[in-house]
Amino acid sequence: MGKKLGAFRAWYLVALSCIGSFLFAYDTGVVGGVLSLASFQHDFRVTQANQSSVGSNATSLLQAGAFFSCFFVWPFTARFGRRWSIALASLIFSIGAIIQVINTHSLAAFYVARVISGVGVGMATVIIPMYSAEMAPKHIRGQLGSMFQFFFTLGVMTSYWVDYGVSEHLGPTTRQWQIPIGLQLVPGGILGLGMLLTKESTRWLAKSGRTEEALQSLIWVRGGDDAEVQEEFAEILAGIREEERVTEGLTWKECLLPVNRYRFVVVITLQIGVQLTGNTSLAYYAPQIFRAVGAGDQSLLISGFFGVVKVVSCLFFLLFLVEKIGRRGSLLGGAFLMGTYMLIIACLTATHPPVAGQSLTSTGAAAVAMVYLEAMSYNISWGPVPWLYMSEIFPSRIREAGVAVGTATQWLFNFVFSQITPHAVNNIGWRTFLMFCIFNWALVVYAWLFIKETKGRSLEEMETLFGSSETAVDVEKVHEQIHDNTDHTMEEKR
Repeated sequence: MGKKLGAFRAWYLVALSCIGSFLFAYDTGVVGGVLSLASFQHDFRVTQANQSSVGSNATSLLQAGAFFSCFFVWPFTARFGRRWSIALASLIFSIGAIIQVINTHSLAAFYVARVISGVGVGMATVIIPMYSAEMAPKHIRGQLGSMFQFFFTLGVMTSYWVDYGVSEHLGPTTRQWQIPIGLQLVPGGILGLGMLLTKESTRWLAKSGRTEEALQSLIWVRGGDDAEVQEEFAEILAGIREEERVTEGLTWKECLLPVNRYRFVVVITLQIGVQLTGNTSLAYYAPQIFRAVGAGDQSLLISGFFGVVKVVSCLFFLLFLVEKIGRRGSLLGGAFLMGTYMLIIACLTATHPPVAGQSLTSTGAAAVAMVYLEAMSYNISWGPVPWLYMSEIFPSRIREAGVAVGTATQWLFNFVFSQITPHAVNNIGWRTFLMFCIFNWALVVYAWLFIKETKGRSLEEMETLFGSSETAVDVEKVHEQIHDNTDHTMEEKR
């Protein structure tokens, strides 16, 4: 009963926190459709002349707010913990969403609201992977960590269908654009209020010296107190003590230790790699991409099913693959498959260029199928794994810094590629897909050389994996001490 209860609580806790990932995706995806609605353009006096700049600004300002919030939330969560940081992120996001949904007739007010929402979203994307990794049992940490990407795909899919629904079934009134934006407040409220009913991160409490609370948090999330839980807790405390012993008196200088420099380089390059796959660009500009490969006037509907495909593939990875093929294997296989599909798309669109106004052709259908397969490959590899990997490889003393730097890198290059992609598709056409093919195959080499397998290891065992002999914890010795203490206690009771 204890293990089943613990598994349920772990899944529930991570699913609740990953609503922040849903918000990130929904807010990013829904705004593109909202800005194209005649009702929004009328209320905010968007003209043909400034339409493209409004769309670019709405996306860029969210990303800017998210980027800078990564550095603000790092010291905040180190001092106040994960729960309150996520609750604050939810509150800030909701304030931005409320301002967005008010018909102010002012683009300036809308832009300010986008920045505010971006701050909330950026904070959530730093803390959620960290919180999930710190609370998850090691044997299902991969599955729970992959839920961040699963909820992201769910948010993207929902935004596609909400945009499609209001454009098809509501007239061009203010309500038409307010509904898609206002719906964000529902998951935003659930996230904030839900955090008040969960436990604080065990490892953050232990690191903060609140040992008894840390133990109670671990007992709650594991569903009971037994020898296994005591061993895990002793391992956590031993890891923190070793870090403190070796790095006593150091602060930010810990980040410059050779083994930690390597980890920072890995998370930065890994998040750049996510953008190099081309999939984020596909998500932002799905209708435009589908028109470019010959989907004709059905591009918006095809974009909706594009979202469904991503949800299904990520769910399949989460349930059946992540703990079998591991982190390294999925990155290697995913990059190779995505490169292959991008090459096929480039060949199809180069030899059979789409014609404006033409309905979906057989070549267009084949290219659309390749885009779908590429998205499926991404969501069983470079979609979920970098968030999971980034949150599990750092020692507890610098985990906030490591995840913040990795997430900031994601937002920065997310911005760069969101600016580049529409121009690339318009100016170099099919060569855009050839470019992403080359990037993906380069990522195969990168993953082979630099990614270490972390499947099945506790967070404390990462020190040994990355060759940090000074702070490595002798896990076997810790377990033996726990058994010795248990035996000694039982003898005294006799």
